[in-house]
Amino acid sequence: MEIVESLRSAFEIGRHSLTEQSRQSSDMGRYVVERLVFHTAGGEAVRGVLTRPSSDAPAPAILYLHAHGARYDIGAGELLDGRPALQAPLGPVLASMGFVTLAIDMPCFGERATISESAASKALLWNGRSLAGQMIGEQAAMIDWLAARPDVDATRIGAFGISMGATFGYWLAAVDERIACVAHLCCYADFAALIETGAHDLHGIYLTIPGLLNIASGGETAGLIAPRPQLICIGDLDPLTPPAAVDRALAETRAAYAAANASDRLVLHREPETGHRESPAMRDAVLAFLLAHLKGS
Repeated sequence: MEIVESLRSAFEIGRHSLTEQSRQSSDMGRYVVERLVFHTAGGEAVRGVLTRPSSDAPAPAILYLHAHGARYDIGAGELLDGRPALQAPLGPVLASMGFVTLAIDMPCFGERATISESAASKALLWNGRSLAGQMIGEQAAMIDWLAARPDVDATRIGAFGISMGATFGYWLAAVDERIACVAHLCCYADFAALIETGAHDLHGIYLTIPGLLNIASGGETAGLIAPRPQLICIGDLDPLTPPAAVDRALAETRAAYAAANASDRLVLHREPETGHRESPAMRDAVLAFLLAHLKGS
């Protein structure tokens, strides 16, 4: 499919290998935490944090894509420590439910916050690449790594993210069929509609991929996930998901799911009085969705 191949190129899939260098495990009683170090092809160290059940039996896995929030200090630590936009950290919760969950520091975040987002983005854009492309390409490499683990059922790998992580979650799922389902919060919208109102400037420069809208809109990209299950959680008071931009994207995504005879696999959780944060009802929807599509069916 030409559109998928064009997106894979824009998202730099296959261009950012990560190799595991070390692993330290800590038994927390009800679950295990693994602290990992990967190296990029250029030798940069990348921190990984993984939570898993105590059992070594093959389990479903979740690629956890952390948020931005101008909190460059958090990164993969979000899995264990949470962030203001989340109800509570998800790592321990998901491990207790039987999921292996992995997060890595994206460039400019966590232990990689040694260069600014602006400097990194500009250097890559001047060389015909993008920071978003590097971020997504590295996440794709983590799907390879998860699928190879003996305690992971490679047929049951999902993805989750909020805000920046949400965008990258559904972008990656659109071009990687190994992602069995995806749940994303607080960043689904039609980018052309955001540009029309100036709301696109609320996103950081990291998200800029030259020519992306000439390949596919946000709604079309999300539609490529069909017929695999997708949960979209948004609040109408979120400046990154204004209703008009959401509705435009949703019409395209729903059309794709209808064409795939999978309308029931596209789930929308929408709250009229919620802003850019996870609500208790969103948390319930996410956990129920992951259980249903990675463990229950």
